[in-house]
Amino acid sequence: MTEAMKTELVNFKALDAEKNASRSSELARQVATLFSYTSDRCSAEQVDTYDKVLYRLVGMVEVEVRQFVAEKMSQLRRGPEETLRLLAGDQIEVAAPILRDSPMLRDLDLVSIADRQGDRHRMAIAQREVLSEKVTDVLVRRGDILVRRTVAKNAGALFNDGTLCALIHDAASDASMQEILSDRLDLADGHIHQLISVAGDKVRCKLLQRGRPEEASRLSEAVDTLALNMSNEYWLGRYDFETAQNRVLVLAKRGMINESALRRFANEDRFAEVVAAFAWISHCGLEEVRHWMVRPDPEPFLVVARANGLTSITVNQLLNIGPWRHRLSPAERRNAVAAFDRMSISDARQKLALWNGISIN
Repeated sequence: MTEAMKTELVNFKALDAEKNASRSSELARQVATLFSYTSDRCSAEQVDTYDKVLYRLVGMVEVEVRQFVAEKMSQLRRGPEETLRLLAGDQIEVAAPILRDSPMLRDLDLVSIADRQGDRHRMAIAQREVLSEKVTDVLVRRGDILVRRTVAKNAGALFNDGTLCALIHDAASDASMQEILSDRLDLADGHIHQLISVAGDKVRCKLLQRGRPEEASRLSEAVDTLALNMSNEYWLGRYDFETAQNRVLVLAKRGMINESALRRFANEDRFAEVVAAFAWISHCGLEEVRHWMVRPDPEPFLVVARANGLTSITVNQLLNIGPWRHRLSPAERRNAVAAFDRMSISDARQKLALWNGISIN
């Protein structure tokens, strides 16, 4: 690897000897630019090489250059993970584009940064296109009122009951929060009633409109628009399945891909690796599996999982990561697990036999 870094990208021994800051800055810009152009064509080994090189270069350059690197890396679907984590924890001028836009950051990364960094970092995270319950929980617990308003305004944010109750508590003394929450389309009836009880007259009237037919029609149109934006193709584009498949194949050759590996990938919030590992375990194609595991109806996944002897614990875990974290309600997850539990292995295998040669996408 050291030789590869020397011959393909950077000779660090010579660079250390020069002690030339401008040369380090030039190289960091060049390597970041080159990777941004070629990332989709790089092998996993090449991505790792870039990661090691960029990680070291980032530690040698000034803020302006680190900011340049962060901007180049922020939109990449396939990126240098360690470098991205380093940049995400940097000062906000550097970290902001990574925290706001990078699909490479996992929930574990976002929760850790939101917990230990300040409100400017939390504000950047709050502006991400989608936010899981774990992330919104720490943002609302640790963030100031501006962060909490931004999270509440984010249409792609999911909330658990405790987090929503905390925001409604804010709304009791914050008219802006009342307005923001009243515009959300995902409030349960109980939360709407809580908000009505603390809201001013204007917001209360708006919330009471929710029960009228014309308002129901408007909400239905808005929900349809949101569903279109969160389509299957949207979710498929957020993950680097090719690199994940290569990693899984390496582990599979060592006999290390099994149900325990699936759960480990799920715990680490590595959805692409979960898909690749499930495809390997079930002897199905990656293309069809990745479509099954982003669609709002999890039936094909449930049938294949049961036919391959996965446990209910594993299935429940997989239904709570990746797109299903956002696309399935808690009730839908419970119903899916119940359907899985009712299904026998023989029934699942018979259904697979009927599906043989027929697309179930």
